[in-house]
Amino acid sequence: MGIKWGVLVILGLVMVANLANGDDDDKILKKTVKGKMVCTQGWECPVLSVHCCNQTISKNFQVYQFEDLFPKRNTPVAKAVGFWDYQSFITASILFQHLGFCTTGGKLMQMKEIAAFLGHVGAKTSCGYGVATGGPLAWGLCYNREMSPMQSYCDDYYKLTYPCSPGADYYGRGALPIYWNYNYGAAGEALKVNLLEHPEYIEQNATLAFQAAMWRWMTPIKKSQPSAHDVFVGNWKPTKNDTLSKRAPGFGATMNLLYGDSICGKGDIDEMNVIISHYQHYLDLLGIGREEAGPHEVLTCAEQEPFNPPTPAVPAQSSS
Repeated sequence: MGIKWGVLVILGLVMVANLANGDDDDKILKKTVKGKMVCTQGWECPVLSVHCCNQTISKNFQVYQFEDLFPKRNTPVAKAVGFWDYQSFITASILFQHLGFCTTGGKLMQMKEIAAFLGHVGAKTSCGYGVATGGPLAWGLCYNREMSPMQSYCDDYYKLTYPCSPGADYYGRGALPIYWNYNYGAAGEALKVNLLEHPEYIEQNATLAFQAAMWRWMTPIKKSQPSAHDVFVGNWKPTKNDTLSKRAPGFGATMNLLYGDSICGKGDIDEMNVIISHYQHYLDLLGIGREEAGPHEVLTCAEQEPFNPPTPAVPAQSSS
């Protein structure tokens, strides 16, 4: 599956050993490059970056907090018992912390991004319902795959760039479920894993499943657009057209970029509110408080026009 994946597994094993033994192998090593301070920080942030000068994720977000957010994931009725764990989340993040994933800004912003990212994850992998034990927000990471796919999600339009492999099905898998051959192909290229031939890897390895979700969070769909990370941490400045389209930096814009018109621009629909509720609940559990989520126009995408509107169908030409 590539050199990078093998190295990541080794780093993950080292990380687990360090967490278990309480080793403090995370001294910040600083260097000035072109007038900017850049750092590395142990096994968790090993690439020179301004973000590695900040706290790493494991310093702000620990095992007990992960357990508080996802307390029902290993109950007997869950559909991915024993799959998801804290170590896999931290191991996956090694590829992204130096890029700013949950290491941007001060502790408050870092914790808010953890809550935001995992809020999406919890909502999209939940098997909670209205009268579920512990409440519907306690059931994140219940799934790691679509249970009853209705199709194979193979789009032949991409047969030259991301051809479907014989016998492979590209149904939803992962922490932020990915669908379709072209999305598996793009994620596989970025992560150096052959997901076109082996999409099943996502549901077999929790670290890879988290990695694919983090890649989606950190990567713009189009080069001219921001990523969900960018709009959340304030790296993105709206254009006049964005303002007219009611798109503003914040959690609402992350939903716009991740899901588009499937939930945005439709008013206060349930599917959108479920994601928001997970984010607010996780802010409370992490001791930040839901008031830090911001005002309604920042928190939701109810009135936002999508960044990527659907392409209108071309009407058939008359032969007369």
